Amino acid sequence: MAKALKETNFQFENQASVYHGKVRDVYFIGEDQLAIISSDRISAFDVVLPEGIPFKGQILNQIACRFLQSTEDICPNWLVATPDPYASVGKRCDAFKVEMVIRGYLAGHAWREYREGKRILCGVALPEGMKENDKFPSPIITPSTKADNGEHDEDISREEILSQGIVSEEDYVILEKYTKEVFERGTELAAKMGLILVDTKYEFGKDSNGVITLIDEIHTPDSSRYFVTEGYQDRQDQGQAQKQLSKEFVRQWLIENGFQGQDGQTVPEMTPEKINEISERYIELYEKLMGEKFIKADNSNITERVFENVSNYFTK
Repeated sequence: MAKALKETNFQFENQASVYHGKVRDVYFIGEDQLAIISSDRISAFDVVLPEGIPFKGQILNQIACRFLQSTEDICPNWLVATPDPYASVGKRCDAFKVEMVIRGYLAGHAWREYREGKRILCGVALPEGMKENDKFPSPIITPSTKADNGEHDEDISREEILSQGIVSEEDYVILEKYTKEVFERGTELAAKMGLILVDTKYEFGKDSNGVITLIDEIHTPDSSRYFVTEGYQDRQDQGQAQKQLSKEFVRQWLIENGFQGQDGQTVPEMTPEKINEISERYIELYEKLMGEKFIKADNSNITERVFENVSNYFTK
């Protein structure tokens, strides 16, 4: 089995600090630069699973970079360069403490809430009589808090964000505008590949000049859900499950094996066969979403390679 990049503990020149997230490791360089290493860790239900998935980090990094580049005419983003298949470098920003979740369809968390009888999600009224995976009349924004230290993200309404002073109203109006426009662009790009962008999340911050900037990753299978367009309506009409391209298949496997991130629950065994299956599913998603064959990086010395490539970028 190919090697997986499960953790990094680098020390780059002029490194100020490092933040190890669930999936990405963020290295702050000097006062205004950072490097984000997309590891092969995989999380679900806000829990990092015990085994890494080979090439997952490369897939996420390359998808995110492509979509950041394809939306830079809509809003500024943090990305400057990609010195390694697993790494991107760019502008350091002060992140807003909210994630801008936008949904075009009743799926995932929104469906689970709806199924329980809730008709208000993050302050947004949901229509009656909807089925799982139905399309909303127009996309809805359902923000969540940006949790630290492994805590669970929580739903929050626009009104609560403003009343608690998490984001100013002036800034929030811009966040909503960018969220809708980037989602529309993502929807258009997905449609060209025969896919439906179901829902996704965006994170924003302010750069050193106070400019609101799109940060983190966008439109990857970790942050987004896709349906296959062909046959979508027939499957809805017949009450069948939709064909998905997202991390949802991992969540479903966990649910079927009694794990949803709750206290006392144990992650099911991740056998080499299961790890390889998940890796192949990520590669399939990449190829369908990007419209090109996935080229695996040489991961024989993955940690050393990533460190050398990023170090050379900052010292050149």
